[in-house]
Amino acid sequence: MSERYARQVILPEVGAAGQARLAAARVLVVGAGGLGCAVLPYLAAAGVGQLTIVDPDRVEESNLHRQPLYRTDEAGALKVAAARRALAALNPGLAITALAQRLGPDNAAALVGAADVVLDAADSFAVTYILSDACRDLGKPLVSASVLGLQGYVGVFCGGAPSYRAVFPEMPRAGGGCAQAGVLGTAVGVIGTLQAHLALAWLLGFTPSPLGRLLSVDFRTLHVGGFAFGSAAEPAGSALAFIAPRDVTAADLVIDLRTLGEAAVSPFPQALRIDVETLEHAPPPLPPAPRLVLCCRSGLRAWRAARALQSRGHANVALIALGE
Repeated sequence: MSERYARQVILPEVGAAGQARLAAARVLVVGAGGLGCAVLPYLAAAGVGQLTIVDPDRVEESNLHRQPLYRTDEAGALKVAAARRALAALNPGLAITALAQRLGPDNAAALVGAADVVLDAADSFAVTYILSDACRDLGKPLVSASVLGLQGYVGVFCGGAPSYRAVFPEMPRAGGGCAQAGVLGTAVGVIGTLQAHLALAWLLGFTPSPLGRLLSVDFRTLHVGGFAFGSAAEPAGSALAFIAPRDVTAADLVIDLRTLGEAAVSPFPQALRIDVETLEHAPPPLPPAPRLVLCCRSGLRAWRAARALQSRGHANVALIALGE
């Protein structure tokens, strides 16, 4: 056994057998931002043998206060490439796959299916629901975390525990990212480190299992909370699902909820342009169609519009999060 891991192998919860399990583990990390920059080095340092990192973004100077995996001279570089460089320097014995792509309905099943455990470190509600659906269907555990401002949480869903939808059946009406609400780097680091710890705890078979547990931290008041959700019931009926743009058919009625200022041209030439407030409060008559497809940047407005239309009898609704 390498001297590199001697101080953790001596733990009775790890041992030589546990270290061998880590070396054989395949871990998917979606997001190489603030959370990912805390998650990835601890997983790599612990000896997780195969890491797949998925993120389409590039390093920006405004990232550096909370993403110390990256260097100032890497501004403009793909995050996954810079992360692979840093992790290979930290632990050269790992197999690291860097995918500069967005996680979506078109690639989630294949990526999740190839992993033993999935870590959701993306700053996107749509990605979280897409990952939760794939992990639920494929029986893979999902360690999902989020930090905004001075508050954060991390939980372990699916893989024998209830899904994210069982605990959070509805998206928030609005969401603000770090650029709008701000974030403290240490808060992201603590939650990301907890996320890595829970993934390692699952891989090592800790008792009690982290499955079905959620931890929350208020970094202003220093209050630590949490709860078990092992008995949470999955939502009844058909879930609002995200689909890929390529899954839109000529028979679908597509509504693009973005303003012309956000996107002067829709990727769907046939799309109607209607804002979410109109659909919630004074929806116009809609042409008949077997399915309504609602799209926006993040998925939040699409979710709101879908709930409003479902309340008016539109049963077959799908969502698309178009991203930046």
